[in-house]
Amino acid sequence: MNPKIKSRLLDVMMGCVAIAVGVVLNALGNHWMGVHLEFFGGIQSFDYDWAITLFFVPFVAGIPVALLYGFGGKLLAMFPPLILGGYNYLQAYHGNVVIPDGYILLPFIYWVLVVVVAMEFCAAGGLVGEIVVKRTYGRSPKNQEHLIHKRRRDREEDVVPVAGKSSEVE
Repeated sequence: MNPKIKSRLLDVMMGCVAIAVGVVLNALGNHWMGVHLEFFGGIQSFDYDWAITLFFVPFVAGIPVALLYGFGGKLLAMFPPLILGGYNYLQAYHGNVVIPDGYILLPFIYWVLVVVVAMEFCAAGGLVGEIVVKRTYGRSPKNQEHLIHKRRRDREEDVVPVAGKSSEVE
């Protein structure tokens, strides 16, 4: 097998594993908090548990996605809330999950807004995971071809004039 294809397949496999881990962590957090983001029961449904489920759980789930995948993990970290939210919404829409009394299923457009916010917080967790992997954020020291002109200028300044010859014009 071509090494380039093998490398791409390994990247896809690690991406799938990272997304699966993110989905599992997000699902465990949602289950532990006991909140269904796809249900709406008025203003009383927006409590601390709902906020933790929307903001903190995806953030925490995004960190291992980036730790497993590496550079580019913050982009992959957007998929776990989308996958899990879509699954939960479809389960409630088709009646597989009982909607509690006093609650309704969020209209689709409002559910999309909730999922986009969760995706953004998961991407922020992915950014933290990338920072942990790289130990810095931005350009890495090993990839500084853009600074060649500075290295060349430093070498020119280090040149010592030869004894007995003057560089001044007489």
